[in-house]
Amino acid sequence: MDLYSLITVILVILMTSLLAKYTKLLFERSKLPPGPTPLPIIGTLYKINFSNTVKSLMDMSKKYGDIYTTYEGHQPVIILCSYKALKETFIDKAEEFSGRGPYPSFTDFTKGDDFAFSNGEKWKELRRFSMLTLGNFGVGKRSFEERIREEAMSLIDVLRKTNGALIDPNYPLLRSVSNVICSVVFGNRFEYKDESFQKAVKAIQDNFRLTSTPWGVLYNIYPNLLKYLPGPHHQIMENFSYMANFVRNKLESNMKSFDSDNPRDFIDCFLVKLQKEGKNKSDIYNMDTLVMCSMILFFAGTESVSATLRFSFLHLVKQQGVAEKIYREIDNVIGHRAPSYEDRLKMPYTDAFIREVQRYGDVVPLGLPHELTEDTEIRNYKFKKGTIFTPVLTGAHNDKTKFNNPYNFDPKHFLDESGNILNNESLMPFSVGKRFCPGKGLARMEIFIYITTILQNLKVTSPVPPEKISVEPVGVGLGHIPPQFEISFLPRNSSQE
Repeated sequence: MDLYSLITVILVILMTSLLAKYTKLLFERSKLPPGPTPLPIIGTLYKINFSNTVKSLMDMSKKYGDIYTTYEGHQPVIILCSYKALKETFIDKAEEFSGRGPYPSFTDFTKGDDFAFSNGEKWKELRRFSMLTLGNFGVGKRSFEERIREEAMSLIDVLRKTNGALIDPNYPLLRSVSNVICSVVFGNRFEYKDESFQKAVKAIQDNFRLTSTPWGVLYNIYPNLLKYLPGPHHQIMENFSYMANFVRNKLESNMKSFDSDNPRDFIDCFLVKLQKEGKNKSDIYNMDTLVMCSMILFFAGTESVSATLRFSFLHLVKQQGVAEKIYREIDNVIGHRAPSYEDRLKMPYTDAFIREVQRYGDVVPLGLPHELTEDTEIRNYKFKKGTIFTPVLTGAHNDKTKFNNPYNFDPKHFLDESGNILNNESLMPFSVGKRFCPGKGLARMEIFIYITTILQNLKVTSPVPPEKISVEPVGVGLGHIPPQFEISFLPRNSSQE
């Protein structure tokens, strides 16, 4: 057989195989929720604008409904685009939807050795340990609240030294909120000028941004292909490598003074667990898992809170009437003393403002993929074990059945007619179900104490006219990235202006 004939045979075999897979796909598609017609190899990716993945998914929901089917190549992925859809799945059938789907931009590095991207007994064990440990620190000798308050005051000192000059608050906020989770994970804070700390928090922010770019989105769909293509997505693994080495250095430092009777932080608590159960559960409790769990906590506890605070400042300078109401509430309820998390119970407007920032800013618009742990029926559709579901949290946050004017920023979305806080189950900034963010309580506390502490001491201003201030994100993928901006922090003459 000559070369031409050989190539022809190979092409025929490949085309036949491709056609068979595509025919099978079309047959199985008839049993799934509606959605755009998939094409060979690319699936329904032709329907996605990768510069704004979330908008593309929301636009498709207008045609196909709040539960519909897309294809990543030949892999069906079910999209959930409303509060009702998320409730029927992640809440009402939480156990069945508790599996974690593939997410290569993280798992190619962590290998599932953590509480966020593992599955089965390993996930249950690590999540249980992480939740318990974080909860214990919340009521320990140095509670979360005390750590947050100290770090917020350190940030106030930095902002005061700007003397009212225009600054980009990104890095001061990023380093400050990162120090809160650092004190929990590593047992100490870092000076803002610490070079290794600066590089680590920059790596975190860069990865949050990179996974929200078209390259990051495509990497999660075609990892085996993109590994061999040049592009900025390769920086994701380099950044994770730096973060992991940063954690390892802190781990080595901790081990020199480790006392199993007096654990100081998350790392120490894990080392105690490793001593007790490492031999029997070496696949779960080992040094690699400790590094990856610590790195995920470091990552998750830094940029999401920082981005929420940056969106908060943007809205404060854009909505000056809203800002004045918050200043007054702080003065009336807190006065000169240090804010506490319990103050939120007497500060409904400030609480409503924070919730509206979380809803409108929508920092994590796409939840991580979930995988069915068993065959399940939803709305008369029978889904097989292993089916992948992607939650579009934006769908819940913009749900017109839950919010009167979802595309307008208005703290009244979370206030009743008497001005009391209104709990709205459609607010899901930390996702829902068995896989909700374990740092949810810490993040809520951080955001409230940071905002009240800063606004108690400083007035936030901008020379840009409110109507020209943009609050639209500049990156849309895993995260909504706030636009770059500059504001001034001016001292308040008194807490009773």
